[in-house]
Amino acid sequence: MEESFSHSMDELDKKILSLLQQNARMPFLEVARECNVSGAAIHQRVQKLIEAGIVKGSHIELDPKKIGLNTCAYIGIFLEKAGYYEKVVRELIKIPEIVQCSYTTGNYSMFVKIYARDNEHLKTILAGQIQKIEGIARTETFISLEESINRQLPID
Repeated sequence: MEESFSHSMDELDKKILSLLQQNARMPFLEVARECNVSGAAIHQRVQKLIEAGIVKGSHIELDPKKIGLNTCAYIGIFLEKAGYYEKVVRELIKIPEIVQCSYTTGNYSMFVKIYARDNEHLKTILAGQIQKIEGIARTETFISLEESINRQLPID
């Protein structure tokens, strides 16, 4: 179970998060200059935001096409029974091309986002791995033609 912390964000926290969302590699001293506070204050604030679970981490975002992954697809997964969910997730996590997985309401039990080299590679992953997982009744695949919006939540 995830531990919950109570942390109300003030304007300084919001400004820090906004700056770091724009550039997660921005040095804390530069953030401090922008916020007119000390570097130690920024470090302490960021640490508290991490401990509160507001900041989940930082990462470098790769351009999938520049590393040879030209096909992005979303796959709706129908489970035979809801009880298979955890077992299916344990198997899906072994497929590195799957970058997101959600347990959903509506038509699908689960919805995943996947990157593949091309349509043939996608077909191989679908038929050779995903559709062979015990508990998956069937899948429905949507190929993304273009990603128009991909952003972090704004800090208000």
